[in-house]
Amino acid sequence: MDIRPLTQEFAVSPQIDAAHVREVAGAGFQSILCNRPNDEEPGQPEFEAIKQAAEAEGLEVCSVPITSGMITPDALAEFDKALQDLPKPILAYCRSGTRCTMLWAAVEHGRRADEEIIERAAKAGYDVAPLVQQMKAR
Repeated sequence: MDIRPLTQEFAVSPQIDAAHVREVAGAGFQSILCNRPNDEEPGQPEFEAIKQAAEAEGLEVCSVPITSGMITPDALAEFDKALQDLPKPILAYCRSGTRCTMLWAAVEHGRRADEEIIERAAKAGYDVAPLVQQMKAR
């Protein structure tokens, strides 16, 4: 598994499967947030299998499936609500972790300094600078 922390309460990861859930729980996470639609690509683990494994480990789970490149205001609001409501720390996953990081950057814009958002994402291996600049220009 490739867990990449953005804050003490939120980390992202590329796609996980049910076999990873015990490791997620052992790392101290209390919740798993899926940002990937089922059937985005052939052979991808289904959310329901991950959900069942997570519930068996006592973790909260939530799915806010977002098609890559199709982030809407409603999707951002749903993602933000999940961040507020789920027990922390939260592990979010998608195909590569980029989508989760972009969503996090978008909801944190205005709450954290833009430079901090960019730096935290960069330390995790993601470039959100173009997104932050775009939001800043609005």
